[in-house]
Amino acid sequence: MTGVVATEIGEGSLTFSFPGHCTATKYDEWAFYRRQFQSVAGGSKAVDVLCLTDDVAWLIEVKDYRRHQRTKPSCLSAEVAAKVRDTLAGLAAAGASANERCEQAMARQALATKRRWRVVLHLEQPNVGSRLWPRPIAPANVKQGLKRSLKAIDAHPAVVDRGRPPAGAPWTVQ
Repeated sequence: MTGVVATEIGEGSLTFSFPGHCTATKYDEWAFYRRQFQSVAGGSKAVDVLCLTDDVAWLIEVKDYRRHQRTKPSCLSAEVAAKVRDTLAGLAAAGASANERCEQAMARQALATKRRWRVVLHLEQPNVGSRLWPRPIAPANVKQGLKRSLKAIDAHPAVVDRGRPPAGAPWTVQ
């Protein structure tokens, strides 16, 4: 990462640091999402972080299973894909009718035609495991599921952790 850190976003015990040339926000905490869009169509989900650079809109979902294992019965890639779908719908709605101008402006910026979408699942897992099952969740399997589900949005989604950041990502994680 180059430049001075302009934005830090905490998600659980992780801190994402974004340089000055990025605009980053916790999308799942937007007033528009919480008060207007979350209940649409029986309930919608949201990714954790939206980061905009000049040419990329990054949709970042964070899962940290270092302290507590995943207990949801649903497939992780399907869960993330649904959050991406709902976030894109929420951004379209926010761009048209968000009450807070900064949220409306960022939604419009995210939807600008010059940007491409990148989807990142930041997945932290315990380091200990057996030789047969080194990680409870196989990142390669999740990535394949995301590729199948999200190919129209991002043909190359990333499943990363602190030790393996996504290629081209402008942020760091502590």
